Amino acid sequence: MKIAVVGSGYVGLVAAACLAEMGNTILCVDNDQKKIDGLKKGKLPIYEPGLDVLIERNVKEQRLSFTIDTATAVKQSKIIFIAVGTPPGEDGSADLQHVISVARDIGKAMNDSKIVINKSTVPVGTAEHVKAEIKKYTEYRVDVVSNPEFLKEGAAIDDFMKPDRVVVGTESEEVAEVMRELYSPFVRTNNPIYIMSNKSAELTKYVANSLLATKISFMNEIANLCDVVGADVKDIRKGIGSDTRIGPHFIFPGVGFGGSCFPKDVRALRHTSDEHGYHLDILEAVTKVNGMQKKIMGRKIAQEFGEDLSGKTFGIWGLSFKPNTDDMRDAPSIVIINDLLERGARVKAYDPEAIEYARIMLGDTIEYCSSSYEAIDGADALVLVTEWTEFREPDFDRISSLLKNQVIFDGRNTWNPDKLVSKGFTYYGIGRG
Repeated sequence: MKIAVVGSGYVGLVAAACLAEMGNTILCVDNDQKKIDGLKKGKLPIYEPGLDVLIERNVKEQRLSFTIDTATAVKQSKIIFIAVGTPPGEDGSADLQHVISVARDIGKAMNDSKIVINKSTVPVGTAEHVKAEIKKYTEYRVDVVSNPEFLKEGAAIDDFMKPDRVVVGTESEEVAEVMRELYSPFVRTNNPIYIMSNKSAELTKYVANSLLATKISFMNEIANLCDVVGADVKDIRKGIGSDTRIGPHFIFPGVGFGGSCFPKDVRALRHTSDEHGYHLDILEAVTKVNGMQKKIMGRKIAQEFGEDLSGKTFGIWGLSFKPNTDDMRDAPSIVIINDLLERGARVKAYDPEAIEYARIMLGDTIEYCSSSYEAIDGADALVLVTEWTEFREPDFDRISSLLKNQVIFDGRNTWNPDKLVSKGFTYYGIGRG
């Protein structure tokens, strides 16, 4: 198939590369000339494991190319994906200006009937708005499909190539059949393609992310209770995770969730609900709990060292909101670092991928290190924020020799408290009693 993907951000690039890998001819569009020039030279604007190899291979095979010319991409394609950002407004609503702008460009460039697929995360009713905008400029038939993405940063290639399910919103059986054909190479193990209304598909994405966010916030609340009563949340997680009605996923407590999806989507779903006169009390609590959880590490540090941290230095391991990405949007590390700085502390930080992103977010307020051990050399304590795999089995004897004080704050419950205590460390986890 000849396909245009408008938007060369996280979702657009992954979709373009994976669709090209299946033999489709993909023209990826972005209005940022610098970004397009970089992509043509093999320079990716994001870090995602395996994506660089996929793009390089498909560019070489001439299945994938990049352009700023939306009109040409639309004219040459039967299917057009919209994969542009929908940033949150101050009231939590999704900002659709980029989506509608693309719809306008598509309408002006239409030269035949087209299928336009909303891959961006959009609120209920967006498909209708997109179709109405396109129809202002053309008499050609256009079918707008809602096809939300369910990609986890750090595992996006596998998620696209081997989806648990594909959700398609359309009222047309003819279009549904085209979508089945498009996704058939990705569901050869018979994972389902669900055909539903546009509104149901649009809402499905928000509900999925909001439910996962709810599980995380609930377990963070339970972890905090464990610290109060002296229980161990790791044991509780095992006890409830073996219940098939609950399952083992997304019940790991920590320092709060971040990223480009969960915080934004929870707020957007709440906004949609409020617009229709229904208040989602649970999601309001999820947002509140997550905000409080990001401050839990600062409170633990103050418990050990006092409220005034002047003269103290802390080594931070991990800055991205999760491993295997350089994304720091709504990252807990930002809150933790700002808490330390406000208390007068000095901060040294290391992350395998997010240092450049951190420089943009945090400027010169902290010291950036080229290795994990450099970050803790002479520090008063180690603070683990992001559970990159390289942090799972560090040299604790070396850590002990580098730290001024043998104190570890484990924000992801990565390490064994008993082992560290036996080595002379003071250990603070999340809900470890």
